[in-house]
Amino acid sequence: MTLRIPPTLTDGTVTLRVHRPSDAERIVEQSVDPDSVRWTTVPSPYGLDDARAFLGEVMPGGWVSDREWGFAVEFGGRYAGTVSLRNEGSHRAELAYGSHPDVRGTGVMERAVRLLLAWGFEELGLHTVVWWAPRGNWASRRLAWRVGFSLDGTVRRWLDHRGEPTDAWVGTLLREDPREPRTRWLANPRIAADGVVLRPLTEADVPRIVEGIGDADTQYWLSFLPRDPDEADARSYLEQVTERLATDHTVTWAFCTPGDERLAGVVGLYRFPEPEVGYWTHPDSRGRGLTARAAAAAVGHGFSALGLERITGNAAAPNLASRRVLERIGMRQIGIARRAARTGAGEVVDLASYDLLATDPAAGT
Repeated sequence: MTLRIPPTLTDGTVTLRVHRPSDAERIVEQSVDPDSVRWTTVPSPYGLDDARAFLGEVMPGGWVSDREWGFAVEFGGRYAGTVSLRNEGSHRAELAYGSHPDVRGTGVMERAVRLLLAWGFEELGLHTVVWWAPRGNWASRRLAWRVGFSLDGTVRRWLDHRGEPTDAWVGTLLREDPREPRTRWLANPRIAADGVVLRPLTEADVPRIVEGIGDADTQYWLSFLPRDPDEADARSYLEQVTERLATDHTVTWAFCTPGDERLAGVVGLYRFPEPEVGYWTHPDSRGRGLTARAAAAAVGHGFSALGLERITGNAAAPNLASRRVLERIGMRQIGIARRAARTGAGEVVDLASYDLLATDPAAGT
């Protein structure tokens, strides 16, 4: 076995280097951060003795045994995280990374991972790199997506997370693959328009989601929603919203009034590449015109920012309130599909279909 000497890699902004004793305090800060505790298997509690063992034994030992090639990430002269390739043999490796909380969202870790992958493919001769993450770790998934990893599926109860088997996402990157996203990850930016604000959904919305999707009228007209929803259903709803953004399927917003962040309802453009507008309203926000304004803002974003040419809308024919929203935003009825919808009570009803073109006068309002 050849003893590898850890190189120093840099792109001029971020540097990968050997770990140093001076990194210990920053490693402790990273390891006790709530997101690190939630998504990684670092010891908890974690202290300076753990950091010193990591610096003096774990990382150097990986290089000596040729089992893990780990680097400290340096940014602005300080430790910013750790990235490594774990040797799986036969020119294969597993990617691992973790960042100090003060560099998250800055692009530092993406730069670090790109440096590491280039070195692994070009200098180590790797053919395949695999990425694993516990299901729900969207920050890790988004970074892997940015640098070109495929998402190859969810492996049920695969990762051992603090003694509990956990569902895991898995993806791969081949040596010949482009280091860029394979698919579009839809954005749901904050939009302010005509007395309404569209914003991303958050964990803080869970109680209002339970109330909104559990409302009797919503349950009656939207048969696809869970029956008698609870907080677990609301969190599952949030996860589905993010999954659909990540897979170029649907962009979904909460809508509220200016100066009041409480969720008044939800609006979205569903099922790209030929989306339809959809919505539901919290019962205490009905009758104020908010839903129509939110739908108009979502449709306007679809035309102006996403370059859509046509957006459709559908409502159960007897659901006059929902049909009025579509008509108020300028959509034209294009037909009735007989007995094409089912209510939450199991009744089969006609479905009214509408559309709006980017070239229609109402599309710019």
